[in-house]
Amino acid sequence: AFVGIVLVAINPYEQLPIYGEDIINAYSGQNMGDMDPHIFAVAEEAYKQMARDERNQSIIVSGESGAGKTVSAKYAMRYFATVSGSASEANVEEKVLASNPIMESIGNAKTTRNDNSSRFGKYIEIGFDKRYRIIGANMRTYLLEKSRVVFQAEEERNYHIFYQLCASAALPEFKTLRLGMAFTFVVLCD
Repeated sequence: AFVGIVLVAINPYEQLPIYGEDIINAYSGQNMGDMDPHIFAVAEEAYKQMARDERNQSIIVSGESGAGKTVSAKYAMRYFATVSGSASEANVEEKVLASNPIMESIGNAKTTRNDNSSRFGKYIEIGFDKRYRIIGANMRTYLLEKSRVVFQAEEERNYHIFYQLCASAALPEFKTLRLGMAFTFVVLCD
């Protein structure tokens, strides 16, 4: 099998002015290699090939914890929403990734490298209409670290939801759960 474009990006751990709408417009319609390497160049190539060949395209975002995978995926989706004319009506990256804090609560945990590390993979499928505008998106998750529920390495934590529930122990709707402080729980395994 052939592999397409490979972009190596480094998380600068700070906001840079290279992801705005003016930069999206600069990459829109350009050929690969005419512009500097950028997540928008990868997104433009996928978008162009989808429209030209009328075939599904995939972008794989991979890296270590804290590398910026989720942010890169958001930028790619923002690019698609903007160039397709769907940005004002859909704001897809907000709806797909930022509208569900519960998913992060259940699937993210503190690790030694990242205080809010996703402990699952995400497969995001974006649907386009015949005019190549975004009409919907679906996100599936996989590879949840089930072992984290019963064991965490030193300096690491269980999933955020556990601590959020413990912090809510005094709420009337949680009384029947008999929650307490997080440090008082011990998980016993056979």
